[in-house]
Amino acid sequence: MAANILVNPNLSSPFLGLKLKNTGNLVLQRVNLRSLPKCAAVDYSHGGNVPKVPRVKVWDPYKRLGISPYASEDEIWSSRNFLAEQYAGDETSVESIEAAFEKLLMRSFWERKKTKINLKTRLKKKVEESPPWVKSLLNFVELPATVIILRRLFLFAFMASWSIMNSAEGGPAFQVAISLGACIYFLNDKTKSLGRSAVIGFGSLVAGWILGSLLGPMIPAAILPATWTIELVTSLFSFLSLFVGCTFLK
Repeated sequence: MAANILVNPNLSSPFLGLKLKNTGNLVLQRVNLRSLPKCAAVDYSHGGNVPKVPRVKVWDPYKRLGISPYASEDEIWSSRNFLAEQYAGDETSVESIEAAFEKLLMRSFWERKKTKINLKTRLKKKVEESPPWVKSLLNFVELPATVIILRRLFLFAFMASWSIMNSAEGGPAFQVAISLGACIYFLNDKTKSLGRSAVIGFGSLVAGWILGSLLGPMIPAAILPATWTIELVTSLFSFLSLFVGCTFLK
């Protein structure tokens, strides 16, 4: 320190607020600290130059995020991530960005839900506006509960599997007869008319058999097991037709 005083006669010490002056004798002179240059970091201590979103008070969430009202969901996510990263230093800006983003997400959710409801309404309206013969056909169709569909699907799938496993020993006549009886039973439980149930049941069996007779020969023999006969393939179509008839017809 003494060596510096001899070399530099005027040595200031901002930390002590004193100026050392060499005039032959060591003199201590008080210096006003306010007159000293401030450190640059002081300007940022309270976020003086932290960037802020210029559209914080904009009500429209699309304008706040700087995107079009027709922007896709990917564009909304991209804008949110970009702005959140750019203005991460300002808490108010981040909260404003997140609020606009959440508002758009909720709006998208309700629009999707509204679209599903509109589809059902439109379908019902189409049915009501359809020709009389279409309405007459639809009167014979119903959509039962899911558990009923699954139970009947399991039954007829079991019959089909049983026929396939016994294909090497005999034909599927027995399994088809059981399936026909089950179909008539289920229909009678709905319609409370044995005659009507028998007609629909036999009609479903005949329709499946005809369909199998037409489409069965078109299936390449190379993709079928050696034990599968045309009778077995036709019976599989019958099982499917009986399932549809007793489940969705009334």
